[in-house]
Formats: sequence, C-alpha cells, structure tokens
Amino acid sequence: MSPWKRTFAIIWAGQLVSTLSSAVVGYAVMFWMSLKTGSAEVLALASIAGLLPQLILGPFTGVLVDRWDRKRAMIGADAFVALCTAVLAVLFILGRAKLGHVYLLLALRSVGGAFHWPAIQASIPLLVPETALLRVAGANQVLNSIATILGPALAALLINVFSMTWVLLSDVAGAAIAIGTLLFVHIPRPERKADARGPGLFREMKEGLREITRRAGLFWLFVFVTLGTFFLIPLAALFPLMTLKHFAGGAYEMSLIEIAWGAGALLGGAAMGILKLKTNKVVLINAMYLILGATFALSGLLPPGGFSFFVGLTLIGGISWAIFSGAFTVIMQTTIEPSALGRVYSIYGSVSMAPALIGLLQTGFVAERIGITNAFIISGAAFILIGFVSFFVPAIRAMIRSGSPRLS
Repeated sequence: MSPWKRTFAIIWAGQLVSTLSSAVVGYAVMFWMSLKTGSAEVLALASIAGLLPQLILGPFTGVLVDRWDRKRAMIGADAFVALCTAVLAVLFILGRAKLGHVYLLLALRSVGGAFHWPAIQASIPLLVPETALLRVAGANQVLNSIATILGPALAALLINVFSMTWVLLSDVAGAAIAIGTLLFVHIPRPERKADARGPGLFREMKEGLREITRRAGLFWLFVFVTLGTFFLIPLAALFPLMTLKHFAGGAYEMSLIEIAWGAGALLGGAAMGILKLKTNKVVLINAMYLILGATFALSGLLPPGGFSFFVGLTLIGGISWAIFSGAFTVIMQTTIEPSALGRVYSIYGSVSMAPALIGLLQTGFVAERIGITNAFIISGAAFILIGFVSFFVPAIRAMIRSGSPRLS
C-alpha cells in the first residue's frame, strides 16, 4: 500500500467512527424532537441552531484553518464537540436537560464543525494525488452514507432501549477515537506563494473570495448551489413530518427513510469510487439537479398509501446527491490553490447556508399553510429549473466544452 493510501485509510477509519457517532446524535435529536413536539417550527429551529454558527463564523474559520496546522485544527474541533456533548449528557443524567439545552448543543457542535469541515476538505489535496480525488470523494461519500444508514437505526435503538444519555456518550467516544487516529498521521502544510503577504484577517477573506469570483464558471456553480440549498435544507427538515403526517408513519418509518437516503448515497459513492466515472463533472452536477428535483416533486405527488414509493424515490435522491457532492468537491479541490482551500470551503459553507436559513424560518408557515406535500413539489420544480437553466449559462457551457474545471 502506497504511503498516501495508508495515511488516508487511517484518517478515514477514525472519521468513520466519529461521523457515525455524530449521525447517531443527530438522528436521535431529530426523532426525539419529532416525537416530543410534532412541530415543524421546532425542527426548523433545531436546523437553524445547527447552521447559524457555521454561517457566521465560516469566513473567519477558513482564514484560521489556512494559517494553522490542519491536523491540530481537526483535533481541537473534535475535542471541543466532545466536551460540549459530554456536558449535555450530564444534564440528561441529572434530569435537567431542556429543549433549549439541545438547541445550544447543536449550535456548539456547529462551531466545531465550522473548523473541522474546511480543515479536512482542505487537507485531502495535500495527501491524495489529483488522479485519485474522484475515488477519494466517492470513499468519503461511502463514509457519510454508512453513517446515514446505520445512524437512524442505532439512534432509534439507543433512545428506546437506553436513553439520550448513552446516545450522547457514544459521540464522545467517537470523537476520542477520531482524535487518536489523527495522532498517528502527518498532514503537510501547503506551500505559501512567494509573493504572499503576512497575516491579515479581512484581506485573507477577500483573497479566498477572489479565488471564486475570478473563475466565472466556478462562480456560477456557486450561485446555483446556493439556490439549491435554499430549497433543500428546509425540505430536509420536513422529511420526518412528511413521514409522520402524510404517510402516517412512526419512528421506524422515519428511520427507514433516512436509511434509504444513506443507502442511495452509498451506491452513488461506490459508483464514483469503483467505476471511475468519466463523465464531465459539470454535466454530472447539472444532471443531478434534474434527478433530485424529479424525486422531490414525485414524492409530493404520492398518495398517503404510497410510502414504499417514497422510500424508492428517496433512495434515488441519495444516489443523486452523492454524485452531485462528489463531483462538486473534486471541482473545488482541483481548481483552488491548496493554500486557499480552507477559506474557499468556509466561504462556500457560509454563502450557501445563508439563503437556506431564510427558508428554514418559513418552514412552519410552509408546513401549515402551503402543505408539506406542496413543499416537496415546489422544491422539486425549483431543482429541475436550476438544472435546466445551468446548461445554458455561457461560463458553465465553457467548462463543459473544456472538459476541465481549471478555468480562470
């Protein structure tokens, strides 16, 4: 096994455990809130609590990640999340945990994620040859999909057989394992350009933004991804209520839907990792918009007795999302200078999440006034429109014709 594969395998194993334990906590919280309140507003507030810190801190954390040793940044983020989760576990043990405490935990976990996600994504091009980036993106999708498949089942088991305390403590253990594996690997620091200037927070933020705006094709990809998240994130918060209210399901059916999405993502990630897809990555992204939109719209048109078809459509949606995410990740990693990747990823996270938060604030209104099924139909139509329009944007068409994302 080559050195880079050995290093990546060690990191991947630790992240698998950590991602799985985090997924268990996320799904357990979602199920607990859904069953406790049955409120779309509560689920929307939980989603906002998990997104707002990354939205606010993202541009700043990206600058810091590009300055710092990225391994230490990941270790520090994991340790912070573990500490916050342990505190909430103690509150559950004492019987003093409230809904507000859960919101606070989600917000603090988001602070850790604001450092961890750009750090690990910016580290991959420093460890992996460019020719293997798509396969590595597929492997990472497999990692996330395994967590999505097993997370709901383990969450439902733990909260029913044990308690939220054990769910939270499992995440603390997962973070400890991830930290342990990182201690055994070396992640190189990117070389700074010869003309690079000294530290300057806002100047470095602007440099990260320029990495996006000076490439017309990449800029328009960002625009369409941002539009997509405006519809996707609020819709994701409605999946449990779609299962509960429209299909008259329960905890088992909610977990089955999450498992279906994860299984689809596993298949999509495996396709990228094993088949070495040769299709132009920009074409893949645009095509996945169309397929995702179709699965959402058709889900909204299903009758109450069509739950099995909802599962199937969710499976297809998971496949599409995995391919979309993998293709977009590779474009980012092969287009942006490694020394600026942390900033670009954090800016991407903040900019794409901002419209989604606006959508989340309207989730309760959408669920009660427009209707959950209509929300699926509208979001699906929006994705189809984005996928269709993106094929006609000149800068994106130029990326497709070139066969490479490396356009200035």
